[in-house]
Amino acid sequence: MMNRVVLVGRLTKDPDLRYTPNGVPVASFTLAVNRSFTNQQGDREADFIQCQIWRKPAENVANFLKKGSLAGVDGRIQTRNFEGQDGKRVYITEVRADSVQFLEPKRDSDSPKKQEANYNNNNRNDNPFPDNDYSGISDDDLPF
Repeated sequence: MMNRVVLVGRLTKDPDLRYTPNGVPVASFTLAVNRSFTNQQGDREADFIQCQIWRKPAENVANFLKKGSLAGVDGRIQTRNFEGQDGKRVYITEVRADSVQFLEPKRDSDSPKKQEANYNNNNRNDNPFPDNDYSGISDDDLPF
């Protein structure tokens, strides 16, 4: 049998880090994953997938990811159920992550406008690779 899930999406809110009574960390988060097609109105829809990761990776997720962060999740689908406050059985399907990849560099505390201003202040004519001249290469020469 095989149960494997690979997702890439953005967190809808900051991860929720909790600890079991035995002190084991667990982080829960929701990943918004865009669908590969558009609806009849031409809008791209997304699926909102509940994810959970345990132990040290859970602490890393809580420390380094936040709302809007792009992340890759590798794991499996898991179901669980419990009796709700109203006495009805509640079923939950979620992804139990084995690993989470941080797909964006850590953001500086500077705002994007400050970063853009710093970039604009640099001389754009400076060649960062002065020993290499790639001006004769066209897009048709690239293998991808």
